[in-house]
Formats: sequence, structure tokens, C-alpha cells
Amino acid sequence: MITIGLTGWGDHDSLYGNTPARDKLKEYSSYFPVVEVDASFYAIQPVKNAERWVADTPSTFQFIVKAYQGMTGHQRGEIPFQDKHEMFNAYRESLKPYQEAGKLAMVLFQFPPWFDCKRENVHYLRWCRKEMGEIPCALEFRHQSWFQAGMKEKTLQFMEKEKWVHSICDEPQAGSGSIPTVLETTTKDQVLVRFHGRNVAGWNKKTGDNWREVRYLYRYNEKELKEWAVRVKQLEQKVNNVFVLFNNNSGGDAADNAQEMIELLGIEYNDLNPRQLDLF
Repeated sequence: MITIGLTGWGDHDSLYGNTPARDKLKEYSSYFPVVEVDASFYAIQPVKNAERWVADTPSTFQFIVKAYQGMTGHQRGEIPFQDKHEMFNAYRESLKPYQEAGKLAMVLFQFPPWFDCKRENVHYLRWCRKEMGEIPCALEFRHQSWFQAGMKEKTLQFMEKEKWVHSICDEPQAGSGSIPTVLETTTKDQVLVRFHGRNVAGWNKKTGDNWREVRYLYRYNEKELKEWAVRVKQLEQKVNNVFVLFNNNSGGDAADNAQEMIELLGIEYNDLNPRQLDLF
């Protein structure tokens, strides 16, 4: 099964018209059957937030919840917990509403560009996976050392052994802080594909207030999407569930590209929320 959606639901203006912010997830889930929760990266979310989001979506809707930045080493300074065990416990607690509703597809651990392939980081990945128990977890790298010659197969074997879902990326090839597209699966049940755009010039930009917007400013053309449609179908032959997320939303392109991909693959989702009509 191929399930296509976007990263976050707040910023996709082409979907909403005059929809109030509080109703955007309801409207979003009339278009797509899955979403990535990115608020959980910035802070471990209160259980009441997950309960509301679960209630706003259809029974078959799925959430991919991003790991908290303190869990992946993005956070600057001290974590606001006594130790890492307390942090992971709090995070697991925040997932319970998704789990109880059968709506948790996976947790996404996206590590930063400075998280390179070395022994201490391998040990930390093993520790993280143990802490998460039976919760499905996807792993996404941002340092190319994990997939360099001589390491790619070892990395994939490690992920398979530790039961990490592979997060396959389409992103700019812009030095050590980016990874190649590696079309391999590491579990039989799931694989994740994330589209970050191909803005090479903006990928490594770290200055200015809008650097995040510049990084993901890209619109995939029809040729690029058709190439990926073939790849997604190939991945579907290897696993039960292929989750596809578009993250190229700086220019509002993610929703359009995701809908184009759905059309290219000839997919029709039947269990979405009813579409609201704005007559005026």
C-alpha cells in the first residue's frame, strides 16, 4: 500500500481557503491519509494535543511523529529533563493517544548533519532503539558518511538488525551534510520516502532569518515525479506499506506535488474526511 502526505498541516495554503487554524487538520485529512507531526520535534507535546489530533482525523488516518530534538542531538544546551531516560519516557507517553487509536505509523528519528558514522553514534542508535521498544521507528541520516563506499551495506545491515525503518530521501547533493538516495528497505512492513526538494544552493545556507524557507524552496517537475512514481511502485513490491511525505513547502509546492504523485500512481483514498465546500 502506498500512503502519501505532507510534513505538517499548518502551512499548505492551497488546501484551505478560509479554513480557521483550529480546523486545518480536519480539512487536511480530506485530501491526504497521513501526516508528519513536526511540532513534536520542537517540544514533547502534551497528551491532550495528540488526543485532539486523533479526534480530528478519520479512523484509518496515520501519523508519523517526529522525534524530539533532544533525542536526536539537535538541541543546543541542556535538555529540560533530569536525564535521557526521563526524556524518552515523556516522549513515549505523548504517543499513547496515537497508539490507542491505531493511528501511529512510526516515529521518525532524523539526525543532524554533524551526526556522522562513528562508533559512539552507532551505540547511541542502538540505545535509542532499545528505549523505543516495539514502537516502529524510522531512521534518517543527514551525514553522507553513513552511505559512503564501504559503509552503505554495513549501515543497511545494522538498520535491518536493529529494526529501523529506512527513511529514503530525495534531497540536494550538497556535500557531507546530505545523503544520496538509497532505494533499499530494511523491514518487511514499512519504508518511508521523504521529498526535501533539490535546492542545492539553499541546502547549506545557515544565515539570515529565512534560511529554513530557502532550504526547502523547490517544485518537482513532471519528469522528476514520474521517475519517482516508478521507484515508489518498486518499493511497494518489497514491503507492505510505503509512506511518502513531501517536505518541499517553502513555496507552497508540497501539497501540489503530493497530489500530482497520487494522480500519477492512480491512487484513490476512500476513507478521508468529507471535503468542506467554501461557496463564497
